Amino acid sequence: MAGARARAVILCCGLAVVFTLFSARLIQLQVRDRAHYTRMAADRHSRKQIIPARRGDLLDIHGEVLATNEPVRTVVADGSLIKKDRVDELAELLAGPLEMDSASLSKELKTSRRYLILRKRLPELVANDLKLQMATRGLTGVYFDYDSIRVYPNDSMLSHVIGFVDHQKIGKDGTERTMNRYLQGHDGYRYIERDRKGREIVMYRGQEREARHGNNVRLCIDLGLQNIVENELDEAVRKYQPAGVMCVMMRPRTGEVLALANRPTFNPNQRGDPESGDMKNRAVLDQYEPGSIFKIVAASAALNERLVSPQTLIYCENGRYRYGGSWLKDHHGYGDLSVADIIKKSSNIGSAKLAMQLGDERFHDYIRRYGFGEPTGVALPWEAGGQVNVPNVWSKISITRIPMGHEIGVTALQMVTAMSVIANGGTLMTPMLVKEIQAADGRLVKKYNSVEVRRVISEKTARQMREALARVVAADGTAPLAKVPGFTAAGKTGTAEKVNPNGRGYLAGKYLVSFVGFVPEEDPAFVCLITVDDAAVPSNENYGGLVAAPIFSRIAEKAARYLNLVPTLEEPLDPIVQGHTP
Repeated sequence: MAGARARAVILCCGLAVVFTLFSARLIQLQVRDRAHYTRMAADRHSRKQIIPARRGDLLDIHGEVLATNEPVRTVVADGSLIKKDRVDELAELLAGPLEMDSASLSKELKTSRRYLILRKRLPELVANDLKLQMATRGLTGVYFDYDSIRVYPNDSMLSHVIGFVDHQKIGKDGTERTMNRYLQGHDGYRYIERDRKGREIVMYRGQEREARHGNNVRLCIDLGLQNIVENELDEAVRKYQPAGVMCVMMRPRTGEVLALANRPTFNPNQRGDPESGDMKNRAVLDQYEPGSIFKIVAASAALNERLVSPQTLIYCENGRYRYGGSWLKDHHGYGDLSVADIIKKSSNIGSAKLAMQLGDERFHDYIRRYGFGEPTGVALPWEAGGQVNVPNVWSKISITRIPMGHEIGVTALQMVTAMSVIANGGTLMTPMLVKEIQAADGRLVKKYNSVEVRRVISEKTARQMREALARVVAADGTAPLAKVPGFTAAGKTGTAEKVNPNGRGYLAGKYLVSFVGFVPEEDPAFVCLITVDDAAVPSNENYGGLVAAPIFSRIAEKAARYLNLVPTLEEPLDPIVQGHTP
């Protein structure tokens, strides 16, 4: 009896131990290792589907789309759900639309992989048609994931400002690059579980995170003005066959960049060879000697320091001035010229003498105050800062050469910004390219305001300079071809020999000519710079007043009409006088 009781106790204890072990194991599987086995199950019966974030749009000041997204599909095969006896049928259906060889595709579809990309960027209409045909025939194992591609509706227009993205939709140039953190967004994901026929089991849908779409970026660029500029640059290329042309248009009081274009250019939808130079934004990357348009610095500095007045006479040596052992020449011989006439006639000798009155240090200080020698801070990548040497490395004749735009490197954007100082009353503004950031739902995320860098010259000096620059476009000035019907235009010509890239002297017969001006002179609505690099014209016709000034005139006239500016001239304009000018 006692033995039977002992055996019963032992049996009960054994059963208790067994059940305890089973319970412990059960707890281990369902509690401690739950996540591990859940992942294993998910890996066997579901897949992680990326929900692509939509990249934000780039817009012009009026909301016109400059860069957006076009929906496409990524074709994905799941080998575990493809019916092996129908692989060839599936391959035959897909081969044509996917632009693949049927036999090669059939081999790929026999894969055991659960995620095999067959084709990217399949048009959405084609994908929808294939999905319908697969459903009709009962074919499974191929899916069409949502995706998008970046498109630029205006093709090459504004390409250097917009830039482009790479295959991962990351901005690589232009505002696509500088504003990438706002445009990009963050992808979401969901885990999809399917039954043996490949149908999604919605009630078992796993963890999901919504995509956070990128913000839209609204630029200060006005597409209407940009269109005017680009059409005129295309005409200039046809007429002059230059190595390059640049144009920058800015609102002087705010620094807003209204238009910016370069030739050569490129189409971001069909990018070519990046080594060709077509993708280079010359307006912010190229440093060049500006020539006579730089004379505004010495003249305004001397006026601002009250060393001279617009009526002060400067002896211009009848066109030949020896200084520091070298001759400085004017295009025409002048005796006494007023400061205003030095600007009007673009006298090299007169400008040199104004700088000499300032002295090396003070003249250099004004060059830097105008913003030369450092990047402007515009929202474009790789902006050049220009080249401004400090006075202690100047040669004996530098004080006579720099005032006429030699021995210095500037960018087109810097030159427009400098002329805007005179146009707006004396203040240096940071060029403003981005107006605001908007969420995908239209909510305002961030607004950009104009940034005043510093006061450069007084309002009185700026007014005196505007009046002098208005005389440049008079019949006896250096740029009568820059006149704008109905308006008092003002500006400055520039003609500079191209610097030898080997660093020794200049290229004979190669010129970069320019005109930078504003309209109207009394209260400028915009400043516009035109530069033409190595126009295919005779050397005696390759001047800023003959090549660049007419382009400015046409752009300014159309821009004034587009902006609905009220004409300021009632009387007919003076007759245009032809003549080669600096």
